[in-house]
Amino acid sequence: MKKIITVITLIAVLVMILAACGQQSTNTNGENNKETVAPTDASAQTDETEPDDPTAADPTQPAGSEKDVLVVFFSATGTTKAVAERIAAYTGGDLYEIKAAREYTDADLNWHDSGSRTTIEQNDKSARPEIGSEDLSLDGYKTVFIGYPIWWGEEPRILDTFVEKYDFTGLTCIPFCTSGGSGVGRSDKNLADHAGSGNWESGKLLNRVSDADLQSWVDSVR
Repeated sequence: MKKIITVITLIAVLVMILAACGQQSTNTNGENNKETVAPTDASAQTDETEPDDPTAADPTQPAGSEKDVLVVFFSATGTTKAVAERIAAYTGGDLYEIKAAREYTDADLNWHDSGSRTTIEQNDKSARPEIGSEDLSLDGYKTVFIGYPIWWGEEPRILDTFVEKYDFTGLTCIPFCTSGGSGVGRSDKNLADHAGSGNWESGKLLNRVSDADLQSWVDSVR
């Protein structure tokens, strides 16, 4: 009888030991299930994405372009304007048109008429036609191309009005012009003298200039 009780006791002890081991195994598995995995969803990493580099090149700008280039022009018939737009497109520069407060008419431009407006202005070196364009800020620019037609062998007097109005200190100023037959003449030197500031390059006549020649000249003066 005592042997039977002893066997039963041993069996009970074994059952309790096995039950305890099973519970410990369950707890261990439960703790393992609580481990987390780092998220792989891209949306979970949004805050860690690096911002775009503000110094990266602007892909919308032409190769070799500069945003510190300004192309200024006066054009009564559109010829000089067309050249100015090509220079701006090639350099990526800004365009500024010098507009007369009182627009020039065909009669004003009649150089055969000694009494026409332009004839009178060009014969008077002190004439300063009023500019109608909004005021311009030269801040941030390094190079200024200045275009104009040749009238009576010189720059239109409204160009003298323009260069006397602004301070070109520290700027490289590059005159260019179009004409019906005359050359640059003294127009580039006149502008430099009237401006009294800036580093002025020699002027360039750009009549019917090809794209290749225009780009070659622009590259040579920048």
